[in-house]
Amino acid sequence: MIAHGIATSLYGKRAIIGSDHFVFEDEGVERTKDIDDVIRSCENEGVGSMIYLAIDNQIAGIISIYDPLKVEAKQAIHNLKTLGMTKVVMLTGDCDSAAKAVAHELDLDDYRASVLPEDKAAYIQMLKDQGHTVIMVGDGINDTPALSTADVSISMQDSSDLARELADITLVSSNLNELVILKRLAMHLFDRIHANYRFIVAFNSSLIGLGALGLMSPNTTSLLHNGSTFAIAASSTRNYL
Repeated sequence: MIAHGIATSLYGKRAIIGSDHFVFEDEGVERTKDIDDVIRSCENEGVGSMIYLAIDNQIAGIISIYDPLKVEAKQAIHNLKTLGMTKVVMLTGDCDSAAKAVAHELDLDDYRASVLPEDKAAYIQMLKDQGHTVIMVGDGINDTPALSTADVSISMQDSSDLARELADITLVSSNLNELVILKRLAMHLFDRIHANYRFIVAFNSSLIGLGALGLMSPNTTSLLHNGSTFAIAASSTRNYL
């Protein structure tokens, strides 16, 4: 089951491994006081996200997984906010304690923990319904519903094949600073489009006015019009950064 867990057979016994929700709720494994004490201790220590192994409907082990943050993550998020991003939210299937620690370290505006793929998509749809333009950055199969729902979806170089296929933009690097470069490129692109549009409207309106007043011949206005078109096209080939 995607984002839940895995069930198999081990020496003739049913073995499952997966999230808290999958093991204790979906599969009905008993959650004893001793297990709760271990889980609470791990959460208090902030050791990472936990997955549970159960054999023959009894907990056999708890695995703590710590996914280290990219060294450039905090600076990249700060730069994105400087460039106009108003809200940065983390949507993760990890437990709340691990997600809270990451959100605090990265100075995120909000986070959602223990969310399923469909929950991520629902949260993004909610933001869109509130009038927000949503950009989703994801790299796994669990992110694909959210990538499909967002206004703009971005996958990284090391993303899953499905995530890269669904994303509007696939970066050629796994470095989060590429998101900052992408944002800057987009801003410069729109600046150039608007500048070209203003120039074209003003210049062509002037040619029409001069021609209508008889101050410029049709041949001259045609020459200037076509010449300005080539000039703008050549100017637009300049590097944005």
